[in-house]
Amino acid sequence: MSKDISRTTGTQIRTMEEFSMASGISRPTLSRFFNDPQAVRPSSRARIEEAMERLNYRPNLFALNFNRKSPKTLGILVPSLTDPFYAGLVQQIETLALDAGYWTILLSAQGNADHEAQAVSTLLSLKLAGAIVVPLGDSSRIPMFRELAAALPVVFLSTRIDVEGSYIGSDNDRSVALILDYLLRSGSAPVFFDMPEVNTNSRQRRLSYQRVMEEMGLEAEVISIPTVNWDFEKLAFDRATELFRQQDMAGRTILCANDRVAFGVMSAASETGLSIGRGEKSVRIAGNDDHPLARYTCPPLTTVAQDQSRLAELGLKVMLDLVNDGLVRNEVHQLDAKLVMRSSA
Repeated sequence: MSKDISRTTGTQIRTMEEFSMASGISRPTLSRFFNDPQAVRPSSRARIEEAMERLNYRPNLFALNFNRKSPKTLGILVPSLTDPFYAGLVQQIETLALDAGYWTILLSAQGNADHEAQAVSTLLSLKLAGAIVVPLGDSSRIPMFRELAAALPVVFLSTRIDVEGSYIGSDNDRSVALILDYLLRSGSAPVFFDMPEVNTNSRQRRLSYQRVMEEMGLEAEVISIPTVNWDFEKLAFDRATELFRQQDMAGRTILCANDRVAFGVMSAASETGLSIGRGEKSVRIAGNDDHPLARYTCPPLTTVAQDQSRLAELGLKVMLDLVNDGLVRNEVHQLDAKLVMRSSA
């Protein structure tokens, strides 16, 4: 019968060697189990799990991952975790990764280029199978991302930057054309309330609006936000408050570059006494993305929905393909959006 070190000495088991001695299970068997539980016999698996419970042993996953020839850890980097869209995207990727036998390390840029650079440096310092990244965009330190892409498989989601690697995101041309078609058929021609120019999405959506309006023989009118940071709601609120006090927007339609901008515009409309929705004395407001809070605004926001589930699913699939076949790819997948009609327009 094996000697229970943790109980006879009162010390906590910290290493796999100590666990092997305390449990009487060989080190090679434990290594196979912690690399892949299915690699050992069911009876051995049950014995190891019982010993872990009895001895209160939890392996150091970082150490195990570092010693593996093929690490089972994925890095995830997003612009912000306070944005429910990114939080929901991360949650779906984490769940899918766990089902595939991978665990994740999550980092956030907090809307700041310096924080993002530190996060990329952290990813480079870890032994990872790959990284799934939503970059900030224009303020991103491109050389650091190129270094990351040269060091390990990288899949970019939602925002494109000038770095080789696979990319998955929404088709901005189609999504803008889709909601413009609806707004033009159902009411007045919309003005475009731009977002701060933080990435390619902002430019693509504005240019798509201008192109469609020109094709329709209509005048394109863009309301810009000159300040560039990630506080979209406040910037849009301040700019829209100024607009509504200077111009009579009753009966007009406003298409916002994204839903977070729309939230600020809707708040400004309410503050300045404008009603939102259909009607001669109301302003119609629409957005883009179908942010998780869009259905709970007052009134609920008309928008075009990004396929978040497909974004997460395809992002992980492309990543695991890169990890498993070892090939460098530059796949580009553009996902269709879906019109979501609600009371705001």
